[in-house]
Amino acid sequence: MRAVVSRGYGGPGGVEVVEVPVPEPGPGQVLIRVEAAAVNPVDLATRAGALAEGGLMSPRAVTGLGWDVAGVVAAAGPGAGFAPGDPVLGLRDLLDVPLGTHAEYAVLDAAAVARRPDGLPPVTAAALPLGGLTALQALGLLGLPAGGTLLVTGAAGSVGGFAVELAAARGLRVVALAGAGDEVGARASGAEWFVAREAAGDDLGAAVRALVPGGVDGALDAAALGVAALAAVRTRGAFTAVLGGQPLPLRGIRVRNQWIAADGEALAALAGRAAAGELTPRVAGTVPLADAARAYERLAAGRLRGRLVLTP
Repeated sequence: MRAVVSRGYGGPGGVEVVEVPVPEPGPGQVLIRVEAAAVNPVDLATRAGALAEGGLMSPRAVTGLGWDVAGVVAAAGPGAGFAPGDPVLGLRDLLDVPLGTHAEYAVLDAAAVARRPDGLPPVTAAALPLGGLTALQALGLLGLPAGGTLLVTGAAGSVGGFAVELAAARGLRVVALAGAGDEVGARASGAEWFVAREAAGDDLGAAVRALVPGGVDGALDAAALGVAALAAVRTRGAFTAVLGGQPLPLRGIRVRNQWIAADGEALAALAGRAAAGELTPRVAGTVPLADAARAYERLAAGRLRGRLVLTP
């Protein structure tokens, strides 16, 4: 089969499509025939060697790429609970493995896989697992009650966009931070207030506190703004970072970092909501698997709204 790997670490030129044997599922695992696999910023970080340098995985001469996947079960190991032909989506959260989901076939633990509901096409489904689960789990760490106020930075991105929708559905009052052109979309997703990144400048705290006196109850920092976003949180509030490097817990603020964990049960619930139109996976476009390097180049260039998705 064809699979996307990075040889060594560096720029987009290190991304290659290679021929490798089709993997076999072990007990409690499924082999997925990949129909779509999103390219995420973490794939750029993997390719650049940032995960290896950070101690999140062992350095490898050849590194498999890809986290998100949607497709059809091709084979299932004993006790997997899936059967060949089942439409599924899933998330690879095991980093130190030779192959990722940017391939024609991928093996995942069954606990990381969910059945894909009718009405959720593979390309759309592939843009859901990593961003949707990260947002869901980050909101869980914050633990804000209905009626609480929440700042979401990077509200036009994948994690931030899901966070706005999920938070609003929980009854939270959301302040969305994004580019000025994203206000309509953020409000349509459920944000009560909007702060344009350009207008906030270097004083996000003041911009948010002008809308929510005293500061918000919590912040979900999908844009990795760190202390700038912390300034918008009230004393003894809550703060969750999703990209590492969280700020110090000043003013008694409870600061946490969300590290993604695959969760097939939660993913199934998110997929159901997406199929019902209650959650919006954003797809910027599709790229053939054979041209994966081009997708990595486009993502590295920025200015995408949604995920690029590789298709066989």
